[in-house]
Amino acid sequence: MARTGSNPAAAAVSVVSLLVLLGVLGIVLFVAERSPLKDDIAWLLYVARRWMGGRALYTDLIEVNPPLIIWISAVPIMLAHWLNVDAQLVAIPMFVAIVVACAWWSSCLLRIAGGIFADHWPVFALIGSVLLLVPAGDLGQREHLLVGAMLPYLVLFAREMDGGRPSFGAAVAAGILAGLGCALKPRYAGVFVVLECLALTGDLRPWRLMPIMAVVTLVGYAGFVAVVCPAYLWRAVPMALALYGATDVTFTHLLSDSAVLIAEEAVAIWLLWIRRRQMAEFRLMQALVVFAATSSLIFLVTGKDWYYHRLPATIATMLALILWAVSESGRRGWQMRLPLIVATVAVAVFCVRSVQRMEPALAEAAAPGNTTEAHLEKIIRTEHARTYVAFSEWLALGFPVVNATGVAWASRFDSMWALRGEVWRAKFDPATARNWPVARWVADDFIAGCPDIVVVDVLGRTNYIKVLGEGNSDFSRLWSRYRPIAAFDGLVVYRRRHGGCPVVRMAAALTSKRPLR
Repeated sequence: MARTGSNPAAAAVSVVSLLVLLGVLGIVLFVAERSPLKDDIAWLLYVARRWMGGRALYTDLIEVNPPLIIWISAVPIMLAHWLNVDAQLVAIPMFVAIVVACAWWSSCLLRIAGGIFADHWPVFALIGSVLLLVPAGDLGQREHLLVGAMLPYLVLFAREMDGGRPSFGAAVAAGILAGLGCALKPRYAGVFVVLECLALTGDLRPWRLMPIMAVVTLVGYAGFVAVVCPAYLWRAVPMALALYGATDVTFTHLLSDSAVLIAEEAVAIWLLWIRRRQMAEFRLMQALVVFAATSSLIFLVTGKDWYYHRLPATIATMLALILWAVSESGRRGWQMRLPLIVATVAVAVFCVRSVQRMEPALAEAAAPGNTTEAHLEKIIRTEHARTYVAFSEWLALGFPVVNATGVAWASRFDSMWALRGEVWRAKFDPATARNWPVARWVADDFIAGCPDIVVVDVLGRTNYIKVLGEGNSDFSRLWSRYRPIAAFDGLVVYRRRHGGCPVVRMAAALTSKRPLR
């Protein structure tokens, strides 16, 4: 294939591809910056800022995820402070830059193989567009960063399976990057195990440089966490094992919710099988399909029906289907018509679903004042509240509301997931539940913080006020001083009567009074 610079048609394709990528980038940034910050990301930015302010991770601030994502989140906090802008204006472009850089490097590695990858710009634009569009409102989640970090590793792994040998620098860098990506979600270490089992079928041994660097990175990270952040191991992990299961859904529900993705993976496996002897990019598609299938198994085991848990499998499957369609589109004969139609339809389904997932965020970006978060922020500002808490499992009621208003969050938890977990665990394992007296901790934080505004989710499965008041007269006495002032979207907003705080306020100890930047 001729170089882009000497082929006008190829040059035109490159220009159009880059324009498409820029268009996707513009839409994604517009939606992400104009709509409320994703709740998980807002919470992590809050935790990072509090940690930088001297609060202890996993004791003063309860978080069940490993600390790497908090350390990463500290970067936009620092940059935003230096630039004197809101953290959202820095965090979103930073996450976009990370995945786009991964797309760029992956396309550079693919270009070495030549063939359909010889024209670098269209390949880069395609990978970048998929990485930006598929996450929709979950852009910047750990799973999103993880799949971007794993792509160069998968490209080089496929080259090794084809008998190639990556350069020393590329193997080291890809191994470290994949190890760091996996460190965001340690359970994805299983991906390396499955890939190495596949490598054994191709007479590749596990002591190759790239997997060694990935393992060294993961082991080094685990040791570093044990030394600098031991509370994660002795507090966060046991708490997650004991209480996080309350948010699980049934396996049949999870299968039903993931039916389209599983069907798309089955299509990719079928397409790979029928061209297993003739497909030039067989090893690359095989690596993507194996990564997708393993990722699906991982999120099925976790038992959570959150969309972003499916991002690694979704992105890898979509890339595999596109790879097959592009690679085999030049084949002629009636035998290829049905597979090409199936591949095209499968890609189209992914695209339509991505756009559908983007629509709510687009609506919020077009009218940011109509969201539940915006209504809460308006009440907090109107009431001149200094402290605030939400009794709900819905994380967005706390974050990004706290980030946007600078109000003090009167809890060590991001939401009431742990309280629900204690209630859930007590039903069948009271002894373990007693080891995690979350109700007492939440009540203590409430009494100490004495929040001005409280939001209660009346549609949730747990009556939090009843649970917290049982056997805790101090909480009940303080709660009697609150009166409802608003109700919307299944929420009731309460305001504490002026002068109705029986204890010394501790807002300054809970958080700073200026908005999160």
